[in-house]
Amino acid sequence: MTFNDTFLRSIRKESIDHVPVWYMRQAGRYQADYRKIKEKYSLMQICEIPDLCAEVTLSPVRQHNVDAAILYSDIMVPVKPLGVNVDIVAGIGPVIDNPIRSLADVQALRPLEPENDLPATLETIRILKNELNVPLIGFAGAPFTLASYMVEGGPSREYHKTKKMMYSEPKLWQALMDKLGDMIITYMKAQVAHGCSAIQIFDSWIGALSHDDYRRYVFPTMKRIFSELKDLNAPKIYFGANTSHLLDQWTELDIEVVGVDWRVSLDHARSIVGDKFALQGNLDPVYLLAPYDVLEAEAAKIIDQGLKQPGFVFNLGHGLFPDVPEAAVTHLTQFIHDYSKRRLSER
Repeated sequence: MTFNDTFLRSIRKESIDHVPVWYMRQAGRYQADYRKIKEKYSLMQICEIPDLCAEVTLSPVRQHNVDAAILYSDIMVPVKPLGVNVDIVAGIGPVIDNPIRSLADVQALRPLEPENDLPATLETIRILKNELNVPLIGFAGAPFTLASYMVEGGPSREYHKTKKMMYSEPKLWQALMDKLGDMIITYMKAQVAHGCSAIQIFDSWIGALSHDDYRRYVFPTMKRIFSELKDLNAPKIYFGANTSHLLDQWTELDIEVVGVDWRVSLDHARSIVGDKFALQGNLDPVYLLAPYDVLEAEAAKIIDQGLKQPGFVFNLGHGLFPDVPEAAVTHLTQFIHDYSKRRLSER
């Protein structure tokens, strides 16, 4: 089995013959086979069955010929062993019945011990390392995004309780950031040690913070996390939604890849972060509902921008969603490979 390392070589700004592509939520509800599995098993149950979890992770790689796999899991999986009573409720998301309200609540969170707490996750990674012919991406949620669920008790649009804690009880907030930072560092090291070739930190809701609030309440923890992961033999990707106003601060982080959402062009992102980092992104996933000629035109525009500098990975500006046709994902992947190969051969 020939190993396709185009994803890693592109991040390292080495020679490639096509632009690599993978998709956030590439294993998910848009797949008919996945929906059948979900009729029998919940997300958390899938994560506890290594053979099944590995198969779910592998499925989109086989189906679409993408250049990387991302571990099938959820950002709340490593939070539960800390002592957080979390359940993933269909149609809602993470729901927590013991939200963080006090310093005592934070102090009660115990350190993560991956080998004891998450043996199924680590076994899934070991299986995938032997089965995949592309790199495996591990991931974790970022501290603010995790905290937003842990403080609110579930999904939120305004994050009033989370921001109230930040502004009113900064010592309590920092204690929570420290706990989550420790967990993420431990979890990411374990994933890489067991076979992940890259890691991505998802900060899905960080765009809810202003530039100054991010700098004061979150950036120090992100700086510490990536500093302590600096020597990992795996590239580190940081992605958040609605984050164009934060990209200048990300240039200070020890990361290799900046994930760009669909609200800002790659050209504009590059003008902020410079050529130090590889870029990943950033098609609006709704284009996958458009006619193929419209989808291809937008993808070509993104590829042309991405190829202006070495270091580019095609992805969406957020995750695949249930209404996306499977055939459109396969078509887009093939187009990205074919079009980028032509563009690279013209150089």
